[in-house]
Amino acid sequence: MSNSSSMPQFLLLAFADRRELQLLHFWLFLGISLAALLANGLILSVVACDHHLHTPMGFFLLNLSLTDLGCICTTVPKAMHNSLWDTTTISYTACVAQLFFFFFFISAELCLLTIMCYDRYVAICKPLHYRTLLGSRACAHMAAAAWATGFLTALLHTANTFSLPLCQGNALGQFFCEIPHILKLSCSHSGYLREIGLIVVNACLALVFFIFIVFSYVQIFRAVLRIPSQQGRHKAFSTCLPHLVVVSLFISTSFFAYLKPPSISSPSLDLIVSVLYSVVSPTLNPLIYGLRNQELKDALRKLITGCFSETINSLSSACYVPH
Repeated sequence: MSNSSSMPQFLLLAFADRRELQLLHFWLFLGISLAALLANGLILSVVACDHHLHTPMGFFLLNLSLTDLGCICTTVPKAMHNSLWDTTTISYTACVAQLFFFFFFISAELCLLTIMCYDRYVAICKPLHYRTLLGSRACAHMAAAAWATGFLTALLHTANTFSLPLCQGNALGQFFCEIPHILKLSCSHSGYLREIGLIVVNACLALVFFIFIVFSYVQIFRAVLRIPSQQGRHKAFSTCLPHLVVVSLFISTSFFAYLKPPSISSPSLDLIVSVLYSVVSPTLNPLIYGLRNQELKDALRKLITGCFSETINSLSSACYVPH
């Protein structure tokens, strides 16, 4: 990464030129960040505290919340800082770190979404084999594989991208450090093709994951249709359909961001697509996967009620004056 001496910083894309719109963007992203932090924080707290949620789905949901928090905290704070202080700069080192951690979290998230789909498939289609196929050791191995895959993928892409000589300026047409926009600054044709090849390989793997997810949900829907209870079918569909929608949004926008032809690229289009897969999807995940789960909602209600009761008792004890 010898570019760091000749390229001390990059220029990120501003969301707007007018100061009022920049501040509006700051407050909008602040609201999204707080909502994501609150939702994921509640999921982490409830799953960790309630032993009834120490299940495979609860374990994977906890890991998914960590990746969602990572995605939000990697890109959004810097964009908020730039909008608030009317600047667009990011240092070379910060850009390297941002790209690495973002790719790390989204790669791990895709693996976890696939694993969670497999969990639902086994729970609905093969319930008698659930304990066997998704024991504690198997769950730990799958989660470790997801995180390791994210780390190795991020390391490979980051090292390869920032080893390229950059001679096309330092302006990135994106609000965070994203590989396609860094590649536009490269003047090494062979290095550019090598990184594109890595992206295509990753895209093929992601496509395999997506096909597996779609196939699993088809099997789930077929099993759900055989449920005699109308209420049971409605519950299963209301749970699985939002999962499929969010996964499709995440994968389709990611594919478009990394594989779209340069001829249809524009700053506004790139900005919208990147916000969808880097900000909107991680924010929706805790709402779709977690807070729609009845067991988790019951545990959350119990936790809040318990905390409220303890607070009331503490206040009552503090205010009590013995005679």
